[in-house]
Amino acid sequence: MHKLEQICEHIEAKAGVLDNKNHPQFRLWLTSYPSEDFPSSILQNGIKMTNEPPISLKANMIGSYKTEPLNDQLFFEQSKNPAVFKKLAFSLTMFHAILLQRRNFGSLGFNIKYDFTVSDL
Repeated sequence: MHKLEQICEHIEAKAGVLDNKNHPQFRLWLTSYPSEDFPSSILQNGIKMTNEPPISLKANMIGSYKTEPLNDQLFFEQSKNPAVFKKLAFSLTMFHAILLQRRNFGSLGFNIKYDFTVSDL
């Protein structure tokens, strides 16, 4: 984390030489779980974005269908049997949405705590 802080300070110092402007296309994206070790200077100088999880079964299903490759109609049409493949994909996304909803119940939902995410789909 200390090395990350040094890198970000170097970028800021370099930007100061160029009239406080980086290249218009320059972006530094950082993702992190909450951590006390994460440098506060980076948090203070950045823009924070969050991704709130869906709160219902329907919202989970819609969210799944908006991700790659399910959002591409060509993905379904490339199958040898598109009708069956669409039903299979729907069943899989429904199962995944149910898993996401059940985790809200903690130990009543599962014996072992596991955070199901979009990448599990």
